[in-house]
Amino acid sequence: MVDLLRCPLDQSNLVMAGKTEIVDMSMKRILIPIPSYGFDPTEVAIPWKLISEKDIEIVFITPEGKKASTDSLILKGKNLGIWKSVLRARQDAVDAYYEMKKNKSFCNPLKYIDVQEKGFDAILLPGGHDKGVKEYLESEVLQHLVVDFFVAKKPVGAICHGVVLAARSINSDTKKSVIHKYKTTSLLKSQELLAYNLTRLWLKDYYLTYPEITVEDEIKSVLLDCNNFLKGPTPLSRDNFNHLKRGFAVRDRNYLSARWPGDAYNFSFEFIRMVQELNILTY
Repeated sequence: MVDLLRCPLDQSNLVMAGKTEIVDMSMKRILIPIPSYGFDPTEVAIPWKLISEKDIEIVFITPEGKKASTDSLILKGKNLGIWKSVLRARQDAVDAYYEMKKNKSFCNPLKYIDVQEKGFDAILLPGGHDKGVKEYLESEVLQHLVVDFFVAKKPVGAICHGVVLAARSINSDTKKSVIHKYKTTSLLKSQELLAYNLTRLWLKDYYLTYPEITVEDEIKSVLLDCNNFLKGPTPLSRDNFNHLKRGFAVRDRNYLSARWPGDAYNFSFEFIRMVQELNILTY
């Protein structure tokens, strides 16, 4: 995990003026917006499971406040052909998704329009390839919400196509993307085009959510400096509890980004640390 402009904090104590207050993590609330259909199961369910295990409240929101469904192709691997074992969600993510489907918050999401930044401590933006994610990526309501989290300097985590939502969130004061001056990563052009070329004979442009531009190219277009886009090591294997170094994430101040489902554990644990830092209040 690349960590930028971060000073280590003692998670147990932070003394200022002789006074320290530790707040129960259960008081923290994280917002996860998702589309009605098409979100990546790994990028939602793995963070949900790991964050929930820390007794942090997660609130889901969908366009109309109705229970959402994941991308069934990625969940079940149907029609992925010989590449099924490589492209479909791994079993730990599948198990986490079916567990999440029974969760009260997931089953009873709020509407995009019904939430405000001030009611939450952080926001996590997952991704997905299916064209169904466009209602999420193109939502002006969500874009304004993301701006509010950046302005408030609250933790914002974005993985894969979730970085597109962040990139499209334009601060009305600066007229620039909220990540304009940040370092970031996202789904790599090489990853996106490889998946497309492996499956285009039967899945057409499924792996190109926007055929006219790759995720990486769109993200670079909003950055102050293209060198602020970090590709990380070649993404060959997915990370897990025992192999966190396989994953890659970039933290710059209050913003955390990652590339694909293979970074989900590394991304989730670092996002949890960001929220835990909020757990130490001084007065």
